[in-house]
Amino acid sequence: MAIGKPSVRLGVDIGGTFTDVVLETADQQYSTKVLTTYSAPEDAIIDGLQQVCTKAGVEPSTVGQIIHGTTLATNALIERRGARTALITTNGFRDVIEMRTESRFEQYDLDLTLPEPLLPRHQRYTVSERMSARGEVLIELALSEVESVVDAIEEAGYASVAVGLIHSYLNNTHECLIRDAIHARLPHVMVSISSEVSPQMREYERFNTVVANAYIKPLMKSYLGRLQGELKKQGIECPIFLMHSGGGIISLDSAAEFPVRLVESGPAGGAVFAANIASRYGLDKVLSFDMGGTTAKICLIKNQTPKTSRVFEVARTYRFKKGSGMPISIPVIDMVEIGAGGGSLASVDAMRQIRVGPHSAGSEPGPACYGRGGDKPAVTDADLVLGKLDPDNFAGGSITLHADQSAQVLENVLGKPLDMDAQTAAYGLVEVVDENMANAARVHAVENGEDLAEYTMIAFGGAAPLHASRLCEKLGVDRLLVPPGAGVGSAIGFLRAPFSFEANRSHYMKLSDFNAQAISELLSELSAEATTFVRSCDADAPIASEFKAYMRYSGQGWEIPVSLSGEQAMNPDAQTYQSLFEADYSALFGRVVDGMDIEITVWAVNATTPSQVEEPIALASATGVARSDASRRLFDAALGESVDALVVLRDDLETGHVLKGPAIVTEDETTIIVPNSRQAMRQSDGCIDITVQH
Repeated sequence: MAIGKPSVRLGVDIGGTFTDVVLETADQQYSTKVLTTYSAPEDAIIDGLQQVCTKAGVEPSTVGQIIHGTTLATNALIERRGARTALITTNGFRDVIEMRTESRFEQYDLDLTLPEPLLPRHQRYTVSERMSARGEVLIELALSEVESVVDAIEEAGYASVAVGLIHSYLNNTHECLIRDAIHARLPHVMVSISSEVSPQMREYERFNTVVANAYIKPLMKSYLGRLQGELKKQGIECPIFLMHSGGGIISLDSAAEFPVRLVESGPAGGAVFAANIASRYGLDKVLSFDMGGTTAKICLIKNQTPKTSRVFEVARTYRFKKGSGMPISIPVIDMVEIGAGGGSLASVDAMRQIRVGPHSAGSEPGPACYGRGGDKPAVTDADLVLGKLDPDNFAGGSITLHADQSAQVLENVLGKPLDMDAQTAAYGLVEVVDENMANAARVHAVENGEDLAEYTMIAFGGAAPLHASRLCEKLGVDRLLVPPGAGVGSAIGFLRAPFSFEANRSHYMKLSDFNAQAISELLSELSAEATTFVRSCDADAPIASEFKAYMRYSGQGWEIPVSLSGEQAMNPDAQTYQSLFEADYSALFGRVVDGMDIEITVWAVNATTPSQVEEPIALASATGVARSDASRRLFDAALGESVDALVVLRDDLETGHVLKGPAIVTEDETTIIVPNSRQAMRQSDGCIDITVQH
């Protein structure tokens, strides 16, 4: 049965601090932000649902589709709050997830401490079996050993089991036999096998991914089941879909089976939202900046498509350094994420420097200004003291902020050790967090060979518009767009995302041993697998397949993705593949390597329904000057002093009217700061277009 596009749809994003809810009808959007309820996240969703339905004047039962993204999976991995889980692996590979790789994320630290593996050694079991690197059986699986391991699992009372055998991505017979044996004896125990979760070479990443999937599977299945139950109590029995980390939507059943694909689902929705705005404005180079209550996310969007990757890290433990986290090998939108949200906490280190994050006040207790017991200064406290926030109209007036409590914790934690008053401490705090985000953006751009001066920034998330203009000043970015609904951007992004699923598999091949028939057969299988997942969401929608081969020169450690057309995928040609690889390699590294063989390691097919097509916007011309009788003192970081800033309601800003900084544009879900160096103009679609003031 086709799902179609219902007239009333709901987008829900559970963040570390706020849960964002957006209701979209045929002609209008209604949104709200409510504090995330950690013990029962579904409670915040129901609260937000009732609020937006009241605003729209509709009954909850009229909602025809719900699309949901969440940080629950990520937080469970970071906080180690998953189920009691066991790993079954090949004899001799028990310690792979602890040994990691030979890479050192801090080259010269003699006291380097590696992150603890998700499962301790006594929860890892082995069986005698072995597949070759070509998928041939070298040692048959000993079923008697499997029975002994199942006995141990039953005795220890595990709720979930991960199965990761060597080279199972080429031949998963033994993994399936182990899964069947566990299900036969222990039907209540959940099982994840690596050949389904992440059928790719590199056992460290693959084992880590299947362990992570098994670890969060009971938690996510329980949550999704409770959510369905609570929604039914509201009279809602419509389909529920989940945003996955690759920027598409999958069914509830698929999400419950492969919850590791939900890691980074919220940020992925934000990237889709930014890509949608980029399409409307015809922008080919966009820097997406998403800052919420807990983290900030930065993503490069070229040609209106977010950059994607096959591996990313969760829970980096060492100053957010690459390599210090838990690698997860699944399709994901490539972005850099740092602990710099509105709730990120500040402290003074041993060198008398202000440090911000990665720890966050979250929603319980929240920043000190929430008046809920917070005793450490957060970014929101600094923003309030600097005049960026209206204490009486935060989150649409649902939360009253206490500036005196912010000033007190800023003085106690930062001011006294550094001999500063509250405002100077707040200035130092926001400059540190803004520079952290700017530096992360610079590094991300350099790693991708990009010059940010050529980019337009699109900012969204509750805290991003407060900091985006300062970020633009630091990065040399001349243009900033803050779209309507920016405070709940990720939730809106969910409603713009296509149904999609990426299937991938490792199959090693050199171009000198090119096998066209094997390639076309493999890509046909992957296309059918990916299409099946999408059909579970919508049986009749047109589905397109996007093909990729991950290629490298012989001897290199990592590959680059090379896009293939349908014709190139189904009728492979070695010379064509070489030309495509060399073009992409040269664009990334500036040269090719002559005379060296090329290898293909991983093949991927992404099946997707058509993305929402946006009508290009006709840019407005300046037609007048925005005026307001309201003003307040605002600290301008670039000037290093407080200035008088006009305060304008976003809804009162007319299309084409120019608002020169310093100024503040307010709305229910966020606040836009226009510093002295910038000016703002409202575009016809409601975007606030901020440019350099000449």
